[in-house]
Amino acid sequence: MLPRRYLTTLALFALGAIAVPAHAATIQIVMENLVVSPAEASAKVGDTVEWVNKDILAHTATAKNGDFDVTIAPKQTIKSVLTKAGTVDYYCRFHPNMKAVLKIAP
Repeated sequence: MLPRRYLTTLALFALGAIAVPAHAATIQIVMENLVVSPAEASAKVGDTVEWVNKDILAHTATAKNGDFDVTIAPKQTIKSVLTKAGTVDYYCRFHPNMKAVLKIAP
């Protein structure tokens, strides 16, 4: 006979009451030749954004709503985890013509 605690855990798992953590994704956003690519990306809260700067100039990923402001040195990569859902317009403070959108689902 199985212990009661084991049976309770098994029953909760079978009913879906125990959450199984989803695997977070890594979204790569590249800044090269003064262009952000992709210009529109989708992600989920908990995902990691890998900001890749392939240029010889520093760039930023600055959210217009203040959610994030990341500085990426030339030829460097920075990672950040998304913590808030929403559609975020962002740009480079040093090169304001570099614009993009990040759609973050809950």
